[in-house]
Amino acid sequence: MTKPKYKRILLKVSGEALQGKHHFGIDPDVIKRIAGEIKEVQSLGIEIAIVIGGGNIFRGLNASISEGMDRAQADYIGMLATVMNGLALQDSLERVGVKTRVVTAIEMRQLAEPYIRRRALRHLEKGRVVIFVAGTGNPYFTTDTTAALRATEIGAEVILKATKVDGVFAKDPAKFKVGKAFKTISYMEVLKKDLRVMDATAISLCRENKMPIIIFNLNVERNIVNVVSGKNIGTLVTE
Repeated sequence: MTKPKYKRILLKVSGEALQGKHHFGIDPDVIKRIAGEIKEVQSLGIEIAIVIGGGNIFRGLNASISEGMDRAQADYIGMLATVMNGLALQDSLERVGVKTRVVTAIEMRQLAEPYIRRRALRHLEKGRVVIFVAGTGNPYFTTDTTAALRATEIGAEVILKATKVDGVFAKDPAKFKVGKAFKTISYMEVLKKDLRVMDATAISLCRENKMPIIIFNLNVERNIVNVVSGKNIGTLVTE
């Protein structure tokens, strides 16, 4: 049996990860596979919280820049996109027998619980997967910052940021030919080199609270299990 390295984790899943090979929306096969991996991780006795993005449906910053939309209004629309993704992930998880709670920073009682830190902690202690949606509830903050904030609040041991690439590179691998990803890199190097691992607010918050971040490729099957088992996968961002 795989021996887990962590007892409580926060998994950051981008909206783009859910769309698979499509250009928009949610790929049913991808979300089903993610749910299966989360179930396997939970079976190891790990408490799991998830922050989910909404970029597969709507990205506030892009709309603000390209369409001239008011940034705050665009960000609120983006927050609602994360709620849709969170509900879809909840459905996939419960189909495979994982108990969940969707917890929202913007109150919408018919769909999800309002965020209350102590209640979220209780859900984790009872073995429920907690899915945080609607970001921080404030415009101008990304879901990366939400992940850093919630991970710190719930006492997670690590942030696992699931992406489309194998880790952190010196240049954007989508635009340039690059070598291997860094195995380890410091918070300050990320900020100084502007590597865009997470936004600067999120990195600074993690640095201040000594919260390690592991960036890894979600498209490789069982990578979530491999990461929590302590295998040398992806890039570790730490002090």
